[in-house]
Amino acid sequence: MKPAVSTVFAALALVTAIASPMVQAQTTLAPGELSGTWVNPRGSVKVKTGECGTDLCGWIVWADDQATSDAREAGVDKLVGTMLLKDYRTVSPDHWEGHVYVPDMGGTYFSRMERLDPEHLKISGCVLGGWICKSQVWLKD
Repeated sequence: MKPAVSTVFAALALVTAIASPMVQAQTTLAPGELSGTWVNPRGSVKVKTGECGTDLCGWIVWADDQATSDAREAGVDKLVGTMLLKDYRTVSPDHWEGHVYVPDMGGTYFSRMERLDPEHLKISGCVLGGWICKSQVWLKD
């Protein structure tokens, strides 16, 4: 005997109603999880991450002379204080999506972040709707 279609839909609605709060709880943790200072692979830039509204953002708090010079050549006069990471939201545990500003290229790009472990963060900047990406692994300062 097959269950009535309305019974199947009612069961699916109940499962969805129970599961939704659990999924939402997972996806609202981004800002606190990644708060801190991160250093790029060359050690030329430090970015402090933290909450900006309900999202995660990151601001440059230190840059060496070469990074400062490269940014200045691209038209960024003051590199320290620049928002580098913008509007990151959790898409799954340890994965975020937002936008990264690349000062020496003068542009903002779609970006993904993945926390590899508590001390390492993989940041990708992408073009063509996320099809082509370049990644770096940043270290917790």
